Amino acid sequence: MISRPDPAADSGLPGPRSIARVLVVDDSRLQRRILVSVLRRMGLRTIEAADGQSALEICATDPPDLVISDWVMPGMSGPDFARAFRALPREGYGYFILLTSKSEKVEIAHGLDAGADDFLTKPVNPGELRARIAAGDRIVAMQRQLSEKNQVITETLSRLQTAYEKIDQDLIQAKNIQKSLVPERSRAFGASRISLLLKPCGHIGGDLVGMFSPGLNRVGFYCIDVSGHGITSAMMTARLGGYLSGNHFNENVAMIQKQYEFYGLRPPREVAERLNARLMEDTGIEEYFTMVYAMADLDSGLVQMVQCGHPHPLILRRGGYREYLGQGGPPIGLLPDLAFEQFEVQLHHGDRLLLYSDGFTECRLQGGAMLEPEGLIDLVAQSDHGQQGSEFLDDLFWNLTAIMDTEAGLEDDVSAALLEFRRA
Repeated sequence: MISRPDPAADSGLPGPRSIARVLVVDDSRLQRRILVSVLRRMGLRTIEAADGQSALEICATDPPDLVISDWVMPGMSGPDFARAFRALPREGYGYFILLTSKSEKVEIAHGLDAGADDFLTKPVNPGELRARIAAGDRIVAMQRQLSEKNQVITETLSRLQTAYEKIDQDLIQAKNIQKSLVPERSRAFGASRISLLLKPCGHIGGDLVGMFSPGLNRVGFYCIDVSGHGITSAMMTARLGGYLSGNHFNENVAMIQKQYEFYGLRPPREVAERLNARLMEDTGIEEYFTMVYAMADLDSGLVQMVQCGHPHPLILRRGGYREYLGQGGPPIGLLPDLAFEQFEVQLHHGDRLLLYSDGFTECRLQGGAMLEPEGLIDLVAQSDHGQQGSEFLDDLFWNLTAIMDTEAGLEDDVSAALLEFRRA
């Protein structure tokens, strides 16, 4: 039975209300009528139920904003009804007031434990009832506001998750594209061999290694580290991969076309200068990169190099002697018209030349220190057990991960290029 409010009644509940519909549950018809009359004067719509079971059916089909229930009822008591009411699924919060003549703390605790929010003693005082409903109205309003905000958060998180999944898919594809820039991990050039290592610290990275050869026992190879991390540096490596393409010699700045379809290699100093000029011509690009580019004559073993802000190349002599090479030099892409110094080293049968990024030397170890150049020499000695090519580089990287700070993980990309020189 629904009682309709008197439009002319003075509710005594100012402002917009969150509680508008009240279920009154009492086995006494007279008590229900008294409560309904008071509630109507407050401008509230009411529903009546004579017992807990019928009230529960109403709550399951059309949940009220507020329930006022007697404690002692036949069949299902007020606390039992409150417990069943709380177990019902519903979107918003329903406020629950128990009517009782009990004032003992144990009984009140029992009612609260069952799911009641507040209590009223009988006979009900209209002023106290109004105050209790006003308090409940504030709680329901706050709950609804919280639910609305939670819904906004849930929807936002869902959109963010969708965006994240899309970005993640794009990054995985970008990683595959970046892998395509290094299609070969190892290639033999006669009796000699060049092997490459590229380990990004994230999905994609800013390091790049590569090699190319126009034939005639000449080979160019390099190790590059673009400033920054993430998508911007990865896009830069993609551009540099085009500038130093091993498949399209006509686009490779390190190549010079001879007669017909024959190509030769430009001197390393000239390669650095041409790359620097390219970056200076590209407006809007703030990134720069470090590089070691080497050109090897596999007949004589003479290697010419240019070092552009990159870690010093490491020569590994056949007899176990190890030495860093180069004088440093400026990075590429910082200033126009830079001059780059070229140097050379003579390799003998069985010697190796290692180019590497600072992802090795600046790797954070257990205890907080960095590997440093001296530590890299020790790491090379630890990894050097007769392995060749990619196996040696893989062992070098594995040994690095074994001593690094596992909590910090890889904080920078790790890359390397290894030339193993052997005479035919």
